[in-house]
Formats: sequence, C-alpha cells, structure tokens
Amino acid sequence: MKTYKPTSKSRRFMTTLPYKELLSVDAPYKPLLAKRSNQAGRNGFGRITMRHQGGGHKKRYRVVDFSYDKKNIPAKIETVEYDPYRSAFIGLALYRDGERRYVIVPKDTKVGSSFIVAEDAPLTSGNRLPLGKIPVGTAIYNIEIAPGTGSALVRSAGNFAEVVAHDAGYAQVKLPSTEVRKISDLAWASVGAVGNEEYNLVSIGKAGRSRWLGIRPTVRGTAMNPVDHPHGGGEGRQGRGLRRAKTKWGKPSGKGQKTRTPKKYSNVFIVSRRKVGKKRRG
Repeated sequence: MKTYKPTSKSRRFMTTLPYKELLSVDAPYKPLLAKRSNQAGRNGFGRITMRHQGGGHKKRYRVVDFSYDKKNIPAKIETVEYDPYRSAFIGLALYRDGERRYVIVPKDTKVGSSFIVAEDAPLTSGNRLPLGKIPVGTAIYNIEIAPGTGSALVRSAGNFAEVVAHDAGYAQVKLPSTEVRKISDLAWASVGAVGNEEYNLVSIGKAGRSRWLGIRPTVRGTAMNPVDHPHGGGEGRQGRGLRRAKTKWGKPSGKGQKTRTPKKYSNVFIVSRRKVGKKRRG
C-alpha cells in the first residue's frame, strides 16, 4: 500500500495501490475495447434509478470473457492490467490457437502464468473445471449460477468462495457473504481467489477522489426534512426516532435487518442464510 507525506489534510490519510509494482502495462489491448456511455444512474426515461452516480473520469470498457467457452486449450497470461470498471485486475490471455481474451486474474498471477479450462484440469490457481470435480475445502471464484450461463458469482477483488459439501448432484458453496448455496455440479468455477486483495484497504482520502470515480455525495437521512426521508426532521441533531432503519422509500435497510424478498425464486437453493450485522462481523 502506498502512503503519502501529509502535505495537506486530504493527503494525510490517503492511500493508493502501488500500480507500478502490480501491473505490467499502461495501455489496454485495443481490439478488446468497447464503447460504453455513462448513464449517471438514469434509465431510458432519464429518471434516476441508482442514486449517487455521475461525473467521473472518462473510461473505456474492456470486454472481459466470463463464458470461458474455449475448453481444453491452454492459455498464458501476457499482461496484468487495470480495469476502471471493476475492482479486480484483468489479464490478457493468449490461447494456444492464437486468440486473445481478457480474463479476471487470480491471486499471485504474474506475466507468464498459465491456465486451462478442462474437465480434468489440475487443481491449481486459475484453472477452471466443473464444481462436481472440485473437492471440499477448495477456494473458488468466477462461479456459474447455472451450467453454461457464464461466471456470475465471486468476481470482486480479493473474494473467494469455498466448496463445503457435495450432495445429490449439487455442490454446496459458501459465498463471501457467508451464505451457503446449492449450485449444480455441472456448473463451472475457477480455482483460487480473485487478485488485488488489498483493494479494500485503500483510503479515498478526500471527496474529490470519489468524484473522479463517478461517485456523487451521499446525504444522511437524518439531515433531511420529514418530507424527504423517514429519518428526517427534528430540532438540531436527532436520532432517527424509529426502532428499525428505513430507506428513503420506507423499506427496511441495513443494520442487521433482513432485506431479501420473502418469496424469491432462488430460496430453494439456499442452505444457510447469510449472517448480517454484528453476527457477521463477530
């Protein structure tokens, strides 16, 4: 982690990642770049559906391969690169047949590391194989929810899941949220943990740096008027005046409360609900 001399109040606690040591190139691979406009949290009607988004530095989207449909063809990591659209680092993989694709790189991956996507692949970091072939206790990432749908779970920096059991054609996987979920043995996953594990230790340091990242300010509900938020109102600084925290729209939020939809379609696949609030931290 890179620190700075306290030449200003914002510099005193600011930290950044030592990118020169972690990355191998500065410029991305042009054939795998795509246009992506900044919606600033707005939908097709121009209405804000995701608050606190907008502005920020111009970014170019890297087309990352989450399908991993090139099976039984070894690949070598040519570069380790920064991706402005995700917390994990990405690597340019050169397959033996000459094709290049971007992939999320696991922990300790360096230029020259290799991996393979195959049903009988060795259990080494970066290799990809069906969950049914992965033994209990193995750390995994880039997990498919259903066979053939592409990686959807555990893709953020430093994250990994763990295979805790195999039963009746399903693997029971403990996710980073502490939820234990059943996933088909035919779904594929990569062995190891996502790289850039120090990402969560970065201290933004100042408001302007959040704006560079496209994150707009968040206003506390207690600082609003009653018409704007359930926590608003009162003379001077007040508590929220409610037993349980609510969102701007009156729905339960955070603070150890269960917010999952009661009749969600995937409830049948959950073996153990995630721990929330103090239980999880403890």
